[in-house]
Amino acid sequence: MMQNVMTRLIIVAVALGAASAAWAHAFLDHANPAVGSSVPTAPAVVTLWFTQDLEPAFSDVTVTNQAGQRVDLGNARIPSDSPAELQIGLKPLPPGTYLVRWHVVSVDTHPTEGTYTFEVGGG
Repeated sequence: MMQNVMTRLIIVAVALGAASAAWAHAFLDHANPAVGSSVPTAPAVVTLWFTQDLEPAFSDVTVTNQAGQRVDLGNARIPSDSPAELQIGLKPLPPGTYLVRWHVVSVDTHPTEGTYTFEVGGG
């Protein structure tokens, strides 16, 4: 009986530890242009907001067109006054669908990555 109780306590402790570790990751909170959105005119910048502050040396974002060509300016940055925000400038974009691919590391060293699309001039 006592061993059964101890086993259950260990399982609960491991589950709680895993849950708290998951909260330490920087997940995408929202973006501009928004995930899956259609915008009438091309944005000058893609901005991503995360749930944790980011480590600038290990965080990046790219934007590509339907042919897989980069359409960003290669100037990804994390503003010093907004450490959970990642921005990248864009070249002038014609109508089409664009893929945003991000890879970030939170300041507590947990990496996450993801992609989403947005459409320009999908009127």
